[in-house]
Amino acid sequence: MKTRLLIAVVGMAFATCALGASPTTLKLQKGGTTVPTTAPVGGAPLTSLELDPAMTAGDADSGDGDELGVQPVVNRTIAHGHAGSNRMGNARRAKSNPQLLGGFDGLNFHDQRYANGGNQFSVEPPDQGLCAGNGFVMESVNDVLAIYDRSGNELVGPVDLNTFYGYPAAINRTTGAYGPSITDPSCYYDAGTQRWFQVVLTLDRIGTTSSLAGTNHLDIAVSQTADPTGAWNIYSLPVQNNGTQGTPDHGCTGGFCLGDYPHIGADAHAIFLTTNEFSLFGPGFYGAQIYAISKQALASGAASPNVVLFNGGDPSVPAPAFTVWPAISSGGQYVDTLGGTEYLLSSDAVFYDSGTSNTIWLWSVSNTQAIDTAPTTLVLGVSPLTVQQYAVPSSLARQKPGSAPLRDCFALTGCAPTYLGYPNIVYPTPRPMAVNDSRMQQVSYANGKLWGTLDTDVLLADGSHGSGINYFVVNPNSGGVSANGTLALPDANLTYGAAAVTQSGRGVIAFTVVGPNDHPSAGYASLDAKLGAGDVHMAAAGAGPWDGFTGIPYLAGDRPRWGDYGAAAADGNTIWTASEYIAQTCTLAEYLTAPLFQCGGTRGALGNWATRISAIGL
Repeated sequence: MKTRLLIAVVGMAFATCALGASPTTLKLQKGGTTVPTTAPVGGAPLTSLELDPAMTAGDADSGDGDELGVQPVVNRTIAHGHAGSNRMGNARRAKSNPQLLGGFDGLNFHDQRYANGGNQFSVEPPDQGLCAGNGFVMESVNDVLAIYDRSGNELVGPVDLNTFYGYPAAINRTTGAYGPSITDPSCYYDAGTQRWFQVVLTLDRIGTTSSLAGTNHLDIAVSQTADPTGAWNIYSLPVQNNGTQGTPDHGCTGGFCLGDYPHIGADAHAIFLTTNEFSLFGPGFYGAQIYAISKQALASGAASPNVVLFNGGDPSVPAPAFTVWPAISSGGQYVDTLGGTEYLLSSDAVFYDSGTSNTIWLWSVSNTQAIDTAPTTLVLGVSPLTVQQYAVPSSLARQKPGSAPLRDCFALTGCAPTYLGYPNIVYPTPRPMAVNDSRMQQVSYANGKLWGTLDTDVLLADGSHGSGINYFVVNPNSGGVSANGTLALPDANLTYGAAAVTQSGRGVIAFTVVGPNDHPSAGYASLDAKLGAGDVHMAAAGAGPWDGFTGIPYLAGDRPRWGDYGAAAADGNTIWTASEYIAQTCTLAEYLTAPLFQCGGTRGALGNWATRISAIGL
């Protein structure tokens, strides 16, 4: 794919520039209802169907665009190059955690693999969705969810997402029948309507085979009350955008577009879902898609809420629309100017061969109050903001050595062929793991400002390249950037940052900390509109190295996956964070002790990721 050039916006006084692209209006169709119900956990420790064959090839979140033609791919990237950085990590490690109110381990690989009686695939990375409110905390990952009270007691879970959305199991291990493939969960608690919203990308199969049909849709679950353990309504929004099922035709190669990497935001009147649109069965990126859906209609359980679609790939859009992340609102704060406005942020370094940029893009959708009565009058705008230079991270993250039984089994003569069914392969120890590219991550609107983060390349103290977190605090009215900097340690990588902010404007960035002296750990730092980011705190230190199946060529290509996003949510003066980390460690001997590969129920045969949910008081 050729590098896409930006269109300069010259001589424009700051305001998001209204675009000529006309929105497409759609109708969302209501399906059935669901109640999250804990499914039995169990099943064989290893089978011949560990990985979904339709979803394992070319799945690259931090690689080069050359892999975009591999079919099919989820979480595709358009990064053209990586650039070295001359910015050194200079943040301090905090000596104490005075703000940490508590925390608990959330969902992990074992929950994912063995939920629903084991009728699940082995999946990594988890792709975290976290939301909190009304005394509850809800976590969603690939491909299970759980609901907790504020003390960390699990009220419901794990619930496999196929069952939650009313589908057959991901894989029926008795019959071999495949259910739809679900990925990329996100969730949001809306204080204004007192409703919980969850969204996933669902890819349909050809019958019960593993082959993809091409049709894919965003499934949206909306709670019927403020209690997420009760009943939910289910809606489905087709996103193949080839002229079928009421979608526009965007001309994606191979006949079907893919609504990849969906994320959720909201203003007073609408729920916003954004996707990265790729061809499902061929190469090509077609621009981010921005969907606005009537929030009141969703909250009331209406049969067919209005939907407005803005195509970021339209030639009239003077900005590179990739991972245009909509803002979530803290405690019911919304923008009431211009008939109601939702703001979104995106970055553009992935479009350049240099892998660097000093521009982010401020998007807006205004007149959202008309979503129910005159949906075609919603207006899309975008303007560039000049920021500190950031860069696509140029290397994988090194890990602290430790016990890694999956890696050791592959290296030991007779182990991998006998127990895993694959030939031996020897890796340097420990295996490195992927960091994010420089796409925008979670965006929050609070105290009149937008708060966002992205991963950027940094230099570490030993001269090697690593990953830090670039943060932005933006006044969307003036275009002023009140805080912009890089949070980085001199001896470790910080990756997959997610920022959440209270109504008074006090924020937290959550992330993973990993390096030669740190097993993958859950970290956080304060974020202030004037002072920027504070010291790095550890919410939970990793117990051992990441030891997953991605990056092993026999299993899932050459990308050792981590991420693909973290999550944070404000609930009053508490910030809840969810970061991927490693909660367990075990030896090869323990790994091969019955029940095989589970190390006492702490991991699965092909992975050991875990999540840490933390409460931080502000």
